[in-house]
Order: sequence, then C-alpha cells, then structure tokens
Amino acid sequence: MAALDEIVFHQILHWHHFYDRSTTAAGLVSDGLLHTAELLALVAGFFLFADLRRRRALSPAHAWSGLFLGLGAFQVVDGLVDHKVLRVHQIRYGVDVTPYDWAWNLAGVALLLVGAVLAVRAGRAGAPGERLP
Repeated sequence: MAALDEIVFHQILHWHHFYDRSTTAAGLVSDGLLHTAELLALVAGFFLFADLRRRRALSPAHAWSGLFLGLGAFQVVDGLVDHKVLRVHQIRYGVDVTPYDWAWNLAGVALLLVGAVLAVRAGRAGAPGERLP
C-alpha cells in the first residue's frame, strides 16, 4: 500500500510528499526514504514468502488475509496518525480534505474487513498439514 500511495499520490498526481511541513526538497527526500523503506519491506516479504513455499508451509488463504490486513492497516494508520495526529501531510492541498479523508480511511477499513473475513475463513480451513477435529 505504501508503494501504491507513493507512486500514485506522490509521483503521478503530485498531491503531497511524505513530509510536507518543510521545503519541497525535504519532501522529495522524505519520499525517497519512504520508497526505500517500502522496497526493503517488499524484498524482505518476498524472501519470507519464498521460504514458506520452499518449506511447503505456505497457506495461500492465510497469505491473502495477511496481505489485505497489511494494506488496510497501512492505510488506516497513514490516514489517522500521519494525516491527523502528526499532520506530516494531507491527502491533497487546496481543497476541502473531508471527502478525501473519509474515502481514504473507509477504504482502509474495507481492506481490514476483507482481511479479517479471509483470516477467519483461513483459520477455519486450518494450516497446511494440520488435522482438524
């Protein structure tokens, strides 16, 4: 989700930088640091994913639930903590941000709900190799 946010809202639409409370140059550096962190997280995640596949311990249902829970968690934390509590940036400037805030946070909650439903289903199905009573 960080990659989608950074690519779409920071680079393509130019709506904001990760840190907008300073100069444009500082904002660009903050975007670069966010991009670096997101790429490191993606690479680490792919190595962990590959390790689970190698050990035949991968549960696709659990992986999908984790993906959606992570997407939603990032979006809700970004929307509430970064946008409202820390105020490091807003979704967009020069407009009433209320509809953008609602859309951003509700989309994050929807992703969390999808992840939660998938997690419950995955839990009912059990882990690979696990025998259910």
